[in-house]
Amino acid sequence: MTVIARDMEGLVALITGAGNGIGRETALQMAARGATIAVNDLKQEFVDATVEAIIAAGGKAFGVTANVGTREGVQGAVAAAKEQGGRFDILVNNAAWVRYQSVPEIMPETVDRMLDVGFKGVIWAIQAATEAMDPERGGAIVNVASTAAVRSTLNSVVYSGIKSGILGITRAAGAELGARKIRVNAVCPSAVPTEGTQRNRNEERDNKRIAATPMGRLGTVTDIAQAICYLASPQAEFITAQALVVDGGVTFTNI
Repeated sequence: MTVIARDMEGLVALITGAGNGIGRETALQMAARGATIAVNDLKQEFVDATVEAIIAAGGKAFGVTANVGTREGVQGAVAAAKEQGGRFDILVNNAAWVRYQSVPEIMPETVDRMLDVGFKGVIWAIQAATEAMDPERGGAIVNVASTAAVRSTLNSVVYSGIKSGILGITRAAGAELGARKIRVNAVCPSAVPTEGTQRNRNEERDNKRIAATPMGRLGTVTDIAQAICYLASPQAEFITAQALVVDGGVTFTNI
């Protein structure tokens, strides 16, 4: 039987894009470790479903429905998380809006929306979280990047560029915010089956990925959520400005 550490007891965490996929699983796992979760997503029904799942499992959660693709939306989400939670300790920047397009197909509206949610929204969230965290306790920020930041695929110019930028943001924020006792790290998942990635997957492509992965399988939302929880937890209290690749070994090997 797996014993789950209660190492986040009393902490309050805001997880963006927690309505499904990696964000939802991270919310469930952090709640199981004792944290109170501010569940963010753009759609109310997604927020409600995750909150209900956490409460049904014996955890603590409340919803923060907001568009984190705007500075005002992010600021409101952080403020609501702190007000309802009574404190603010952990931020997980997971929300993204993604479209894969070849270079000739890239359109301004696609770039703008991907940047608003996946890049600028991360900056605004870090800014807001920095002010919301207690100066004596500090806190932890985990940004969800991608292996596309270091190993790109076809039709991913915008996506790879944004995720590479997230690694730069992580390093720079980690350097600057250490003096405030705030740790900033990133997790880089490989291809993980979720509702959001379904349109870009098929059996043939999955089989190729599995064959190229030393661990012999695709990653899962559980794999990624466990890594996020570790970096956000007190167990990682001396880790900052790092990018943890969670991919079964596929990025840095050739089999």
